[in-house]
Amino acid sequence: MSDYLIADGTFINSIVGEGTRFKGELDLNGLLRIDGDYSGTIRTPGKVLVGKNGRAECTIQAGTVVVGGVVKGNIFSSEKVIVLSTGMIIGNVTTPRLIVETGVILNGTCVITDQEQKETHKETPKQTAGPEPLSPKTHSEYRPEETESEERPAEPSYQKEREELSAWKG
Repeated sequence: MSDYLIADGTFINSIVGEGTRFKGELDLNGLLRIDGDYSGTIRTPGKVLVGKNGRAECTIQAGTVVVGGVVKGNIFSSEKVIVLSTGMIIGNVTTPRLIVETGVILNGTCVITDQEQKETHKETPKQTAGPEPLSPKTHSEYRPEETESEERPAEPSYQKEREELSAWKG
């Protein structure tokens, strides 16, 4: 199989193309792109891209996972998970960074790990009783002059991830 180089220097060395069905285990270095149907297990320190028409019923263990299609199963990421507006996840997500666009369907549990766990090579997060409830602000604590003057940061477009998803279509 020939390798494809994308803009950030990562090689797409494995592709499950549109119209293809694959069942099994994949252990790889580099990037896996799924535009067809895949079921099984994926392990890579690199990236996994599930394209808009891709469907994966599997467990994914990867550095970065970008979901533009459907993933049914658990995702364990050591860097980040990005779910694009066309994406759907039915399963649990464990990652230090979760980025979700508007319109996503996510049915499962999300566990955001802290930086220390990321650096110690994916230790299993400890179960806690849950976050402390926030106390509601009273009317006197609300200061409109502070909130109105603050500018909201611009929402990122994730253009790079979108380009990666569309770069090898066809």
